[in-house]
Amino acid sequence: MSPQATDSLQIEERYGSPDQRILSLTGPVVLATLFRFQDALRSKPTPTLVIDFTGVPYIDSAGIGALVGAYVTHNKEGRTLALVGVSERVHNALKVTHVETFFRFFPSVENALQAA
Repeated sequence: MSPQATDSLQIEERYGSPDQRILSLTGPVVLATLFRFQDALRSKPTPTLVIDFTGVPYIDSAGIGALVGAYVTHNKEGRTLALVGVSERVHNALKVTHVETFFRFFPSVENALQAA
């Protein structure tokens, strides 16, 4: 994979309601895209954050660290964090690092918003 493809992460932000922010990711969540991912996670806090991983082919330890950081912040502040469309490869990375139990997984954004 070329370096350009590795550091390309597209982040689309939208809202289910004023209290429900949705981040749709396309591309890898890795060290090269970490700061962009962290900025998106931290900006505009809402009671519910849904992260759509449908377009994420893989995540590395830096990306997992950022995700765990978001979980800790949301949990401490009583906010909800939900993951949607997580591929088997990403899910396995979360399992191997023993953090998968921190997260709530949903098959669709709509399911996650309804559960919030």
